[in-house]
Amino acid sequence: MQGLMMDYSLTIEKILFRARDNFPYQEIISRMADESIHRYKFINFYERTVKLMNVLRTLGVKKNERVGTFAWNSYRHLELYFAIPCIGSVLHTLNIRLFPEQLKFIVNHAEDQFIFVDASLTKLLTPLQDEFKTVKKFIVMEDGAPVDPGLKNTVMYEELLSKAEFKEDFPLLDENQAAALCYTSGTTGDPKGALYSHRSTYLHSLGICLADTLALSVNDIILPVVPMFHVNCWGIPYACCLTGSKPVFPGAHLIGKPLAELIQNEKVTLAAGVPSIWNPLYQFLKKNHYDVSSLRGLVVGGSAAPRAMIENFDKDFGVKIIHAWGMTEMSPLGTVCNLIPEIKSQDNSVKYKYMAKQGLGVPMVEMKIVDDEGKTLPKDGVSNGELLVRGPWIIKEYYKTDSEDAKSAFTLDGWFKTGDIASIDKMGYLEITDRKKDLIKTRGEWLSSVEMENFLMSHESIMEATVVGRQDDVRGEAVVVFLVPKEGHTENFNKHTLIHFLSEKFVKWQIPKESDIHVVTAIPKTSVGKFDKKVLRAQLKGDS
Repeated sequence: MQGLMMDYSLTIEKILFRARDNFPYQEIISRMADESIHRYKFINFYERTVKLMNVLRTLGVKKNERVGTFAWNSYRHLELYFAIPCIGSVLHTLNIRLFPEQLKFIVNHAEDQFIFVDASLTKLLTPLQDEFKTVKKFIVMEDGAPVDPGLKNTVMYEELLSKAEFKEDFPLLDENQAAALCYTSGTTGDPKGALYSHRSTYLHSLGICLADTLALSVNDIILPVVPMFHVNCWGIPYACCLTGSKPVFPGAHLIGKPLAELIQNEKVTLAAGVPSIWNPLYQFLKKNHYDVSSLRGLVVGGSAAPRAMIENFDKDFGVKIIHAWGMTEMSPLGTVCNLIPEIKSQDNSVKYKYMAKQGLGVPMVEMKIVDDEGKTLPKDGVSNGELLVRGPWIIKEYYKTDSEDAKSAFTLDGWFKTGDIASIDKMGYLEITDRKKDLIKTRGEWLSSVEMENFLMSHESIMEATVVGRQDDVRGEAVVVFLVPKEGHTENFNKHTLIHFLSEKFVKWQIPKESDIHVVTAIPKTSVGKFDKKVLRAQLKGDS
């Protein structure tokens, strides 16, 4: 016997309709390239999105065709987030920080038909335009910066919109139809595509809003610093429209003062970004007085939040760090670290320990850890194995990729192999100990690079630190540290003293030699703000 319930399709236009009907006068705020502030309301956003749908049809965009966006976080990008999937096409957000070869590969692999680009970014596409095999036209979105004159086949976004008809013509869509395409950052091999459906996007949006995840509501003012070109801004734009949360888009202004100004001036309640954004903000706030008391939390994802950062924001500004974890293949949300009552009642040392973990699996995401033979390991907080996940917003295969590497990411019984090494404790808290490929095997024993990085960044003089292995004839791999001192602390880096500091937590064979400790002005990062360890390994081999 089956239930007698309506067959209600979970499609993205339903989210758009909710924003129109329930929150028409909520604001959407954007900081543009020229630092001006643009404001309009959800009702204006809806009307322009409908016109944009008709613009896309006039351009000749067909069902299932991929449409690229190459843009910062702004209200126009939000319009594209809805207009493209709502006509049955596929939103393809292009990462503006990719190397040219990667960008060319992704555009051609996706077969993008059109690319919408911010004026300030046109100069990045000009050298590549002739190598994009399927792109018919570039639609330029004015953001206060000049358009690169070398970019051909361009038309202006606002000009098209001004001529478009406001005609509400929403096609009937299947909830399993493709809605958006995001590519991995390609740290090993070519980038791989994750093709999201309307259903997965709708359910992921609901997952973000739950009280035990990020608890978004109409009372929130959200600052998504995570780029809209990175895993669809962690799904936050869709969740804002679902709940009526006020989005504050920062544009290209992401370090220190611009963020502090937006938090203070717009009374931001929740912000989301990677640790390499929040560390500089903390240092800026320590030296400059800004009112950040409106914040109920900073969501940290992309890479692990060092415990020192969690403690510093709490003790100095009363701001809670909300640790989250996920992957492009997971849309991306997998866990959020909120504290259950048993932990909330403990002292700060216990609470900070748990806040540094990745947290509890969100509803609809299942997790387990397995050993090298695929055997499920106990949830005891001690056993470490590869993390496997499954759920309705996790991919079942990669887009147009049938390599053995891509196929091996999935088990025969339908789990996705994350490549993360982790433990899960008896209360369900996940702790990522390292990426499988980033573990260091020295003298026959495994060392977690993440564990050492977090400990180093607890040092009062260290801003950033990363740890990699280099080939060593005696040890197998030698531990190598790269670190960036805090401003004014360079003179504190006596390597002998640093080795003594490491000896408080690590045994002698795990500690690097003085010659393997490198004090640098910056650590290379990937296009999504993670430490780029492959670049550092290449430097150690003398390949760059």
